[in-house]
Amino acid sequence: MTLVPRITMITLGVADVAASTAFYQSLGFKRSSASNDDVTFFHMAGTMLGLFGRDALAADAGLGPTRPQAFEGMSLAHNLGSREEVDAAWAFAVECGAAPVKKPHEVFWGGYSGYFADPDGHMWELAHNPLMPLGDDGHMILPD
Repeated sequence: MTLVPRITMITLGVADVAASTAFYQSLGFKRSSASNDDVTFFHMAGTMLGLFGRDALAADAGLGPTRPQAFEGMSLAHNLGSREEVDAAWAFAVECGAAPVKKPHEVFWGGYSGYFADPDGHMWELAHNPLMPLGDDGHMILPD
């Protein structure tokens, strides 16, 4: 057997499901009716985003309670079609309550990106990558 390389769902462990749900809804994420008080699901293009209590997620994985850290060694990325779109999206996220981590700027690999953190410290990168354009469906076109 081999695994088909795809991610169907990303689940973020959060301190307060209701507060995190409100934050993501303020960004424009659409909450699924499959959500309940313990878990929220959001529709995304081809992938789902889940919000689940941090300790409940750890218990589900067979781990003990965890402590949030300043940096978990991961970021989620949202690529956009231009630098202007990155600037606008970053400003909007901060206006919605995101913590600014790094203002958008030109980066060493030839693109333009900035970072913000959600209320639980999960980092998001907003980027424009001219080396990997977006297709008509909004997905990045990765060279072979």
